Amino acid sequence: MLSPILETKIKSQIQDNKIMLYIKGTPQQPMCGFSAAVVQVFNSLGQPYDSANILEDNDLRQGMKEFSSWPTFPQIYIDGEFVGGCDIVMELNNRGELAQMVQEAIAK
Repeated sequence: MLSPILETKIKSQIQDNKIMLYIKGTPQQPMCGFSAAVVQVFNSLGQPYDSANILEDNDLRQGMKEFSSWPTFPQIYIDGEFVGGCDIVMELNNRGELAQMVQEAIAK
């Protein structure tokens, strides 16, 4: 069960950052191919984003699965909304929709 403290922490991270990536590793050193692919896409968009390394915090890793009802990582949030994981981000990027979503979020 998601603790109130952890839920508050997650909500704060998502609300305080227009783009929030929950990844394995860091943007400088992703620890799985899916996280690396997502970081590469967001780096290519040239907009600021924040990230949390779910490998450093087991409570966060388990809590994110419950919070989003999404069992795998990475998990991407844009403008406070859960977007999905690597496959969804790649599809949105290939269709040109991800850049638009990011631009709209940054502009707010």
